[in-house]
Amino acid sequence: MKTKILMVCLGNICRSPLAEGILTSMLDPTLFEVQSAGTGSWHVGSPPDPRSIAVADKNGIDITHQRGKHFSTYDFEIYDHIYVMDNSNYRDVVKLANSEAEKQKVSLILDTVFPNENVDVPDPYYGGDQGFDNVFAMLKDACEIIVSTITKEGLKK
Repeated sequence: MKTKILMVCLGNICRSPLAEGILTSMLDPTLFEVQSAGTGSWHVGSPPDPRSIAVADKNGIDITHQRGKHFSTYDFEIYDHIYVMDNSNYRDVVKLANSEAEKQKVSLILDTVFPNENVDVPDPYYGGDQGFDNVFAMLKDACEIIVSTITKEGLKK
């Protein structure tokens, strides 16, 4: 069985689609499945923000096939790891957990880079293109550590 990983941000059009694309590009698709979702439902069915698509493309990653999904309690049953982009997303997701085991699946993605510092991935939505470049670089660093951690701990299933 594949290890399943979910990336979560607010609207599922900027940060989490980038995180999904970056991590997917680094992992063996026969062993891992990466998806993304948003805590808000505004963009369900929508493609990623054109600026996320552009920065991913500039870095050799195609995220044009992705469509917005709303995070649900069912996701705790499906995914082995849930990485959230900021503290607000963390609170929203953990609030939906029905057990301590479900809560333990949830981590701030930048805790991989800055352990226990509770650093947010800034939302680039209202900024310019440079914000998307910065977010891509942050997420790439985090995803490299996730890959290293997952391969060290072995497959969960």
